[in-house]
Amino acid sequence: MNWYVVYTKPKWEKKVADKLQQLGIKCYCPLVTQVKQWSDRKKKVEVPLFNSYVFVQIADTERSSVFQVAGVIRYLFWLGKPAIVKDEEINIIKTNLESPNISDVSVSTLQVGDKIKLESGAFSNQSAIVQEVSNNYYTLVLETLGCVLKIKYK
Repeated sequence: MNWYVVYTKPKWEKKVADKLQQLGIKCYCPLVTQVKQWSDRKKKVEVPLFNSYVFVQIADTERSSVFQVAGVIRYLFWLGKPAIVKDEEINIIKTNLESPNISDVSVSTLQVGDKIKLESGAFSNQSAIVQEVSNNYYTLVLETLGCVLKIKYK
């Protein structure tokens, strides 16, 4: 059986995973512990590693059964077909999250205004500000060099 990625309503990942397990569907919602601060206290909470995603292992013929659960919106597609995640990739996520050496994990994308430090290439160790984010490139402003850098990514 393949692992598929189910897209959920925002902040419904844990609820959807619980309901899928109650239906007997094998699923995985990777969680990380973060310290959240409110005005009066700090608290450790478990939050999903991937916002709005839950991995399900289900037979291809049974894929429609996940829509019985409130909060499930659709499957994640890649090149016109439901995205398939390999067992090895799920195991890598599980192994890395269980590692005692990892203290803080987050997955995010660059957004306009973010300040970053380039780690490799001709502009290694240069600070930059993200000016634009498109489907396949970033536009960065290198203030110390007085230039604009356009980086293509996949």
